[in-house]
Amino acid sequence: MWVKGISVQLLRLGEPGSERPFVRTGDGTTYELGGLTADIDGGFFAADGIARTAAALAAGELPEADAGHLRVGPPVARPGKVVCIGMNYRRHAEETGAAPPTEPVVFMKAPDVVVGPADDVLIPRGSAATDWEVELGVVIGRTARYLESVEEALDHVAGYVVSNDVSERDLQFRTGQWDKGKSCENFNPLGPALVPASEVPDPQELGLRLWVNGEKKQDSSTKDMIFSVAEIVHHLSQVMVLRPGDLINTGTPEGVALGQPDPKPYLRDGDVIELEIDGLGRQRQTARLA
Repeated sequence: MWVKGISVQLLRLGEPGSERPFVRTGDGTTYELGGLTADIDGGFFAADGIARTAAALAAGELPEADAGHLRVGPPVARPGKVVCIGMNYRRHAEETGAAPPTEPVVFMKAPDVVVGPADDVLIPRGSAATDWEVELGVVIGRTARYLESVEEALDHVAGYVVSNDVSERDLQFRTGQWDKGKSCENFNPLGPALVPASEVPDPQELGLRLWVNGEKKQDSSTKDMIFSVAEIVHHLSQVMVLRPGDLINTGTPEGVALGQPDPKPYLRDGDVIELEIDGLGRQRQTARLA
């Protein structure tokens, strides 16, 4: 899917485990990136891969690709870590009855649950509380360690991506261990593309929406975030080292199944989830029993 107004998107296309790197330009043309990099990963970002891609495009050095038939994989390969921020939208905190946090709520998600934007969401065996969460994903481009100011934080962002932070609420809350409810198989569809940070003038001005079986469930804006992207990156740099290729899921707005009246409409086998963020593209998954 091409997004109007975006001049470059980075993609990884191919079967799971065999994805190859591509770049798509504003006229919809897709180019091979294999001559420039083996993959779109931490090493690519650390070596200024986005700028080198732009230069190679401008010089006409990249071969065109016939890629329309290929599966769309996650646009970032093998994130070193997936860091998630909980309760980061004011109205989402309200719908769950939680007090807005006074500092970012941080938890981790296993990196190997990241899959493509159209791959199935797998409902864990025995689960009755698998939930959806449309989120703005932030991919780190430069190492961020003890950043001195919020103002410099966005300089360390490579780009932005649509992320579905799928959650199993019984595991998350019954055990009190959020990682258990966040790290089930295929619990982080990502993509369709990574949009470079230079293409997103203000990450706090993005609309984000999600539908289940055609019914709109979430419809909000990143301006409702309690902690901005810059504040999140700065805060995290004080408690961990953010490295190129790391993914940050920045929280979900109101409209998740958890916040709806009983009986809560958690995902069932065959449900279709669709989600989008302004300028970043659209996902579509089917929920299947694991």
